[in-house]
Amino acid sequence: MDYLARDTATFSEDFWKSMDDAVVDAARRNLVGRKFLTIYGPLGPGMQSAPIDSPSKEEQFDDGVVKTAGREYKEVAQVYDDFILLWRDIAASEKEGYPVDLTSAISCAEAVARREDKLIFFGSKNLGVQGLTNAPGIGKIKRGDWSSGEGAYADVAKGLSMLNDKGYVGRYALLLSPDVYLSLQRIQQGTGVLEIDRISKMVSGKVLHSTALGLKKALLVCCEPQYMDLVIGQDMAAAYLELTDLNHHFRILETILPRLKQPEAVVSFD
Repeated sequence: MDYLARDTATFSEDFWKSMDDAVVDAARRNLVGRKFLTIYGPLGPGMQSAPIDSPSKEEQFDDGVVKTAGREYKEVAQVYDDFILLWRDIAASEKEGYPVDLTSAISCAEAVARREDKLIFFGSKNLGVQGLTNAPGIGKIKRGDWSSGEGAYADVAKGLSMLNDKGYVGRYALLLSPDVYLSLQRIQQGTGVLEIDRISKMVSGKVLHSTALGLKKALLVCCEPQYMDLVIGQDMAAAYLELTDLNHHFRILETILPRLKQPEAVVSFD
């Protein structure tokens, strides 16, 4: 079954290929969470829930019935945004032989990418999903002055030490809001090296910034899959919705679930 309903429209394969290429390119340029989280999937559009296991997961036996304690199931969220292609634009494209302008599709894919990252960073109260910035149990370090001196370098080193002391060893990523990221684009006095470059070496070059974080946010994570990952059911794609007032309505959608399995693998600099 074509869940994206593309067979209900009369567009050519070349049109859908152009649409897919535009959506994928926009997603790759804008998605930040997927640059450090391990992807689990895609598992297909029928994936409606996924388990999140705690380190204390165990089977409990009672009168021939087994229960898995330390496991909870969360709904795989649908994330989407809609756009329209005007019939006159499509008719002009077909008449003149030039490609359809997919600016609205690209903007729509960018909006979905931002919503995905926002779900990763802040979770969803409605879905009962915890985000990296606000999950109970994440480590916290009072942030010093990151605009001058070695405050940022010292805080990140302290965060790495905190994670190591708790046994969270592996791949690390430093996640910054754009204002914090830009504040580190300065020469560290006495070194001749950008502060961001000094910090980047401590986390093997994994310093990322995202507008989805808002302002004044900084997180350090140990992003091994046993601590956190991203479940994907239906990966980001364009679906056909309907023809209304002669214009074609589309939806960019995906189904995802960020899983923070061990909140202590996150350090927030507040």
